[in-house]
Amino acid sequence: MDLHQAAGANLTGLRDHNMALVLGLLRADPDGGSRAQLAERTGLTPQAISKIVARLLDDGLVQESGRGASTGGKPRTLLRLRPDAACAIGLAVDRHESTVLLSDLMGGERSRATKDVGLATAEPARVVTLLAEMVREAADAAPPEARLLGVGVGCRGPLDYATGVLHRPAGLAAWDRFPLRQALTEQLDGIAVHVDKDTNVAALAVAAPGPGSTAYLHLADGVGAGLRLDGAIYRGARTNAGEFGHQVVQLDGPTCSCGQRGCLEALCLAALADGDHSTAAGLLGLGAANLVRLLDVDRIVLGGRVVFTEPKLYRREVAAQLAAHLPDPQWQHVTVDLSPAGASSVAAGAVELVLGTLFGA
Repeated sequence: MDLHQAAGANLTGLRDHNMALVLGLLRADPDGGSRAQLAERTGLTPQAISKIVARLLDDGLVQESGRGASTGGKPRTLLRLRPDAACAIGLAVDRHESTVLLSDLMGGERSRATKDVGLATAEPARVVTLLAEMVREAADAAPPEARLLGVGVGCRGPLDYATGVLHRPAGLAAWDRFPLRQALTEQLDGIAVHVDKDTNVAALAVAAPGPGSTAYLHLADGVGAGLRLDGAIYRGARTNAGEFGHQVVQLDGPTCSCGQRGCLEALCLAALADGDHSTAAGLLGLGAANLVRLLDVDRIVLGGRVVFTEPKLYRREVAAQLAAHLPDPQWQHVTVDLSPAGASSVAAGAVELVLGTLFGA
């Protein structure tokens, strides 16, 4: 795929609220829906739905796909998304490696690659060049007719979601104040780039919008959290919520890369350096219990490369710590799950960062 052509193929009006509603409903229902059903579900008039559907058919995002069951009258024409009409790219950037994932319009994975390219690989400008090469290679695997909607990036924080600028990431001084979104956009010929913390985008991949609150806990080269509270990602006043790994749990503990002593992240990484996953899992569970008592979330989801080396152990130990530290675990019941996206939850969530601009998520 030619990224320059893709950048010029932005579809007009796709951020329109009503159109996003229709697209979101069609994505959520693999069987599709008729114009009448879409009008009923959205509360829009049949005339408004007809206009929206006509635009979507012209744009090639939607196709007519047979007839629904008759309810006494003429069977209604069903509409479905065309998965190959457009694609999105998700990029997960960690300290030592990055994963790029190409997705179709329905969120289905089309290709995936992981390379030893990360924030600690080289100076920032060189790393951005290498990341852009990974994105171009992924775009080349897209169907020829597919339009690239954009690139989502999940990156180690802290960072400013509004500007895509990193702010003093622990142990990575060269990246302080680095404008990652701007630099990557320039490398990719102006294609839309969306940047958020890795844990926030992973939370997009593991928690459905709606009632209930989920904390996604990530253990890989560091420890972090993404918070989806009452259906929405919570980023905080400076878009930097979720620095879960830098809660101090041992005052005289080891020095952390952030400069403090006894951070949860430092203790977990020290245990892992000794090959002690059981202690690391217990520490992660202790941090989870602190988080539950602070925010009263009702679901914990575990992810990250390290978790999936011993997934049953981590799930069991985190659940045990919650049971031990919550005052009434039967009343304050919290489920503990593994990310359905496996170790690729950040890349999958980065795809959702792009598709959300289309579906109104």
